[in-house]
Amino acid sequence: MNKKQTIFSAIQPSGELHIGNYLGALKNFVELQDKYNCFFFIADYHSITGDYNPKEKSKQIFDLALDFLAAGLDPKKCTIAVQSQIPEHTELAWIFNTITPISELQRMTQFKDKSQNQDKNINMGLFDYPVLMAADILMYKTDAVPVGQDQFQHIELTRKIARFFNNKFGKTFPEPKDIITETPKIMSLIDPTKKMSKSHGVKSCIGINDEPEVIKKKIKKAVSTTEYNKDIYDFYATLLENFGSEKNKKYFDEQFKNKDIKFSELKDALAEDIANYFAPFREKRKELEKNPEEVKKILNEGAERARKIARETMKEVKEKVGLVL
Repeated sequence: MNKKQTIFSAIQPSGELHIGNYLGALKNFVELQDKYNCFFFIADYHSITGDYNPKEKSKQIFDLALDFLAAGLDPKKCTIAVQSQIPEHTELAWIFNTITPISELQRMTQFKDKSQNQDKNINMGLFDYPVLMAADILMYKTDAVPVGQDQFQHIELTRKIARFFNNKFGKTFPEPKDIITETPKIMSLIDPTKKMSKSHGVKSCIGINDEPEVIKKKIKKAVSTTEYNKDIYDFYATLLENFGSEKNKKYFDEQFKNKDIKFSELKDALAEDIANYFAPFREKRKELEKNPEEVKKILNEGAERARKIARETMKEVKEKVGLVL
């Protein structure tokens, strides 16, 4: 019997997840846990490289744990842990820092993008976080990483760092491949030329934990037109394709083909479909919220499982780099 390949992925706790985050990551995580040996992390160290309120961070970490579990991640099938609870991650990142050329980090396009969004807080962590990301991934001898297009560059750097280490100290880390996640691009409710993002404000996003009346209110104010407009319809058609009922998909496609589309009618139907789609998620999340100690127990058990592997990896790494007396 073939051993399951190891998968690693993580999400930063930086506020409520929206439906784009769900399709891009969480939905895929739930499917992967049945096929692979999975590590799904709450990347809290990564999240503090941006502007944030320290008083809100612990709640953001806990809320993301609720989202993981409510979406269907099963701690019996995968390891769910908080990054900062495994100190070996930053320890390995430091060792990787000593073999990673600065020129590699200077090429990272996301650093340039993020620097523009927080020009008063261009910190070293923001510049160096791809190395910590490589440590996160390689710590568990990961075979593959599910990624979207915006992370290709970071996974390629991770492979290079594995190669740098192996060439200098001997074969230690696999060079993980990327599992390309074919996810639809969910656009902003108020500007469908831009990708849905929390940075554009809450009115531009539908949160996966939004109540039905909130979803309806947001979609009602979303971009629309009284005219036949393919670009506007494509925006709503993507949402229908992923969250709509078969009946509504067929009905509105016919309406559009007949050039008889009523966007007000489409919005009402779509709001109801999205609310219904996430109804089980909201119900499960509310139940989990009532038992915070159980959620913390799951995170602690996940961290302990991860630590056992991390300790073994660091023991091997320290021996190879010459840090063991």
